[in-house]
Amino acid sequence: MKNNTLKLLGLAVLMFAANSCTKDFDEINTDSQGFTADEVSAKFFLTSSQVGLYAPDRFVYWRAQLIHSDRFAGHFTFGHNSSWWSDGLAYDFNGSYTDATYGWLAGYFGNIKSFGDLTIEGGEFENEFMFAMSLIMKGLYYQMYTDTFGMVPYTEAGVDGILTPKYDDQKTIYKGIIADLDQAMAIIGDTERTGIGVDDAGSNDIYCGGDLQQWKRLANTLKLRIAMRGYGAPGDDFAAAAITSAMSAPLLDAASGSVTMRKDFEISKWSSAAYGDVWNDFGGGSDWTVSSTLVNLLKDNNDPRLTVYVKPAKGGTFIYDSAASDPPDPNFQNRLDFIVAALDAAGANYTISTAGTETTIELGSGQFVGQPVRINGDTYPFVRYDLFSTPADDIIQSRGKEADGYPEIILSSAEAYFLQAEAIVRGLAAGDAQAMMNAGIEEAMKLWGISGGDAANYASQPIADITGGTDDEKIEKIATQRWLAGYTDGFEAWAVVRDMGYPAELANGVSDPVIFALGDDLNGVYPQRMRYGSGAQENPNFDAALSAQGPNEQGVTLWFAQ
Repeated sequence: MKNNTLKLLGLAVLMFAANSCTKDFDEINTDSQGFTADEVSAKFFLTSSQVGLYAPDRFVYWRAQLIHSDRFAGHFTFGHNSSWWSDGLAYDFNGSYTDATYGWLAGYFGNIKSFGDLTIEGGEFENEFMFAMSLIMKGLYYQMYTDTFGMVPYTEAGVDGILTPKYDDQKTIYKGIIADLDQAMAIIGDTERTGIGVDDAGSNDIYCGGDLQQWKRLANTLKLRIAMRGYGAPGDDFAAAAITSAMSAPLLDAASGSVTMRKDFEISKWSSAAYGDVWNDFGGGSDWTVSSTLVNLLKDNNDPRLTVYVKPAKGGTFIYDSAASDPPDPNFQNRLDFIVAALDAAGANYTISTAGTETTIELGSGQFVGQPVRINGDTYPFVRYDLFSTPADDIIQSRGKEADGYPEIILSSAEAYFLQAEAIVRGLAAGDAQAMMNAGIEEAMKLWGISGGDAANYASQPIADITGGTDDEKIEKIATQRWLAGYTDGFEAWAVVRDMGYPAELANGVSDPVIFALGDDLNGVYPQRMRYGSGAQENPNFDAALSAQGPNEQGVTLWFAQ
């Protein structure tokens, strides 16, 4: 996404706001003092409906991505001794952070609907191909929205005259998304561009650059994702047919590449944020570490993504004094042993010595050591910041200069291959599951600039071998690769763990209250959803949703994961 794109977007939004109150676009098109028909297009409103779904402003990026999805996904952790919070944050419900996430997702429907209304037949900027794009964006949006909260307004959302739409179940939403995707793909057909001249979406389309065939592959891959997620859930009556249909049509692949959104580190963080806006603006209190689940999987399998995902721990000398607290911590030794066990699990090179009430750990620099997840507030003082690895520089890229940074993943060609591998293993399609697995790994690593040779070497290891073993073992390996490829795409990585149950270290939850934050309504189980924000209760249909889905708690398992 380039700087001039967003400047043009801002100009277009101002144009819309200034003129819509006094005249409609038909008048503008004939007003010699205004804009002519060949100067206006729905494409000038496209970027704003795209960017905020994957890179909202800093307030939301911090609360929705960092505090919730990336941590529930098990990629990032708080709770080191420089952090403002223990890693129990969000596992213990906090309404202000949940409200930020819910308000963003519930409110984002208006952005999607507005673009659809502009481009639909009879709309101010009628364009059937941009309307097809709006249907696909609606699918991306609703999949994230429903997989986060469960039942949400769908069939009655945005319907004229309905101010309090009912909440629909996930099965209804999934089927509705697939129907929209099928409609969009039928509209696109073999067409390659949305129009000519000003009607060509071009660079204003920050997902696919105006390439309608890439949009079609995106839609079909999203269809496959949703169908695979819904497959086998209670009452599923659509997934198998949708899987067959999707796998008989073009998907994202090595030739097309992934659909990503390039970060722009020059525009305002209040228009489009990145991880670095939190990391660099607040000092150590807002910093986060990378989880032991992720780092150990990367290290133990010689994964070439290790150094592009993660930085080594700084290391140093760390002193733990059992007499330092008043009264003394009765669980001091248990908590210290836990830290030592984390170093051992990471294969760290360290020394440990005890003199009187003090235990000293010395960790050499340059080592990759992940921090265990969900550490509670009582264990917080034991989690020394410099013991653990932090995100790589591309992840925490500072604002103020043109840089590549990390990709915002809309949907990757890697996932398309992994989904096909899973479908084959489950007997839903014919084909070579191992070939799909290998291709998925290569595409996942391509996103991070890793060579095909390095990817092939990694794919030859047992972690990626699905030629033998039970079907469950094969599914575990596919799920693990999807989870690894979901780094920086926390909402999707979190959904993978809930749906497929892997990595099991995360999905199994925690049980030891001495070490971990069990969560005020989770009791140690893995978070299955976020609570609705306070605004949801204003809808009189809210109680009916709770009656159908279960209490408004984070441990309630959503339909797709049942």
